[in-house]
Amino acid sequence: MTRVAVLATLDSKHEAAQFVCAALREAGAEPWLVDLSLRPHAQGFADVNGEEVARASGTTWDTLAKLSRADAAQTMIAGATAIVKKEATRGALAGVLGVGGANGSTMACAVMRALPLAFPKAMVTPVAATAAVQWYVAESDIAMFPTVGDISLNRVTRAALRNAAEAVAGMAKARAVRAAEAKETDKHKPLIGVSSFGNLQPAVDRITALLEAKGFEVIHFHASGPGGRALESLAARGELAGLIDLTTSELTDFVTGGVYSAGEGRLRAAAAAGIPQVVAPGALDFTNWWVGEVPERYRGRGFFQYNVEILLMRTNAAEFETLGALIGERLASSKGPFEVLIPLGGYSQLSTRRMHDIAGKDIGPWAQPETDAVFVSALRRHLPEERIRELPHHVNDAAFADACVEALARLMAGR
Repeated sequence: MTRVAVLATLDSKHEAAQFVCAALREAGAEPWLVDLSLRPHAQGFADVNGEEVARASGTTWDTLAKLSRADAAQTMIAGATAIVKKEATRGALAGVLGVGGANGSTMACAVMRALPLAFPKAMVTPVAATAAVQWYVAESDIAMFPTVGDISLNRVTRAALRNAAEAVAGMAKARAVRAAEAKETDKHKPLIGVSSFGNLQPAVDRITALLEAKGFEVIHFHASGPGGRALESLAARGELAGLIDLTTSELTDFVTGGVYSAGEGRLRAAAAAGIPQVVAPGALDFTNWWVGEVPERYRGRGFFQYNVEILLMRTNAAEFETLGALIGERLASSKGPFEVLIPLGGYSQLSTRRMHDIAGKDIGPWAQPETDAVFVSALRRHLPEERIRELPHHVNDAAFADACVEALARLMAGR
């Protein structure tokens, strides 16, 4: 039978956990129940009890009672992650299913995020219907199943729990079949990452077509925060053979506090992993804000309303100075070959547009070559001259896309 780990806190969710285990058996999978409870209790039917999980993190279940709820949760996360990863690595697991509320989701999803992408994983929880879901999933591929009601058994939650169990069982069984077939037939192509935005679609499309014509497989990372974190995660896991980091705009949002920041880790993991990378300042010329939520300190700046939800703010010289130093410092530590290509014709499709003030009044052209040049000057103070190449193209010109692919091919061949 296909073995699926079930992650739950049995001190409070034991009935739901038992129901899910029964549903997995009915769906043709073997449940393997791991207890994430933060305190000892009387429910003794787990395959891996809380004492074992606590011991795997270097402590005891009783000791957890002396910790804060947050510290106890982190301790159990560490122990459960070690146990579940070990079973998954040795091929003894085919999927993972978490059951719980907010705290249970925090713990179960943290364990699942440590597992490889494409490994079947799902969380069934009432918080799947909240905005917090982006933090539970983060850079992973966890399927979230909302229970509608809180975790107690009734006709509504039973249906949700059963659907989640059947989905995970189906994914796990299908993955096992595909894995067996792959051993016989699959010829894995090198996977190349390309950071993307709709703003840079012409460049992304051409780069993708050129790479695929060269025999590569391509994955796009949408530069909206989770995409950048996923990029860095796959690079750190050794999944990427190369990277064209065309859309580095998440770093602008990181510097300004915009809504599409990928956090402190952007441009770090790929450098540490030593993979060949071509980097460009694509869409670095703006910050993303939700319409109506621009902080007061920025309300005197130039903007472009991209759609009904997003308002773009033009990057100024001071921010470009910071970005040049930040990108330069992070790339300077790279363990692999890299090159930065600068499109002098403009960093985004907004180069041909007009700026407006916060009230919508025209205040001049978006294109500001002298402002963009501040970024290049700052970058040059941190990187060797041969690592930077300025090209007389717009970022969306076919010639610039061609140069990106040529540069990556050269860097990869050099290895």
